[in-house]
Amino acid sequence: MIMGKIEDKRMEMLKFAKNHGMTSKITVKCSQELDMLLNMVQKKPQIK
Repeated sequence: MIMGKIEDKRMEMLKFAKNHGMTSKITVKCSQELDMLLNMVQKKPQIK
């Protein structure tokens, strides 16, 4: 579930970067949202 959200956000960010540039506000905001999702996965306890 979270991995799907990460992939969707990654694709959205790439689209924004292509259309608006890497440093546009919308691309940076999307990148920050992607970072939050990735941090959630990293902080999640790993089941061994």
